[in-house]
Amino acid sequence: MAARPPTGGGSDPDAIEFGIAVLGERLDRAGVRFPATTTELIESMDDTEVAYDASGNTLDVAAELRDLPVEHFDTKRDVLNRLHPIFEERRRSGAGSLLGRVRTLLPF
Repeated sequence: MAARPPTGGGSDPDAIEFGIAVLGERLDRAGVRFPATTTELIESMDDTEVAYDASGNTLDVAAELRDLPVEHFDTKRDVLNRLHPIFEERRRSGAGSLLGRVRTLLPF
C-alpha cells in the first residue's frame, strides 16, 4: 500500500494535506457517529470534494461512496480503508498523465 499523505500534526507550515488525512478530519468535524450509512456520511459533510494530491486535484467522495459495494460502515477506519485505494489510484493516474507531469514542474 502506498504512503498516506501528511497529517496536520507536523511542524511544517507549508505542508499540504490531501486524501485520507483530509477526509478523516472532515468526518471528525462533521460529528459523524458510527455505525453510519452512505447517505448519513454524505449528508454530514458540507463539501464532498477532497483533494487527492498536493496539486489540489479533487475527488468527489459522495460519488465514490455511492459506487462502493457496501452501504453501511461500522467505524471511521472502515470508511477510510475502503476509500484509500481509490484516492491512491486517482493520485497515481494523475501523476502519470502529461498534465500531471507538467504540474510537478511548475512552481505553483
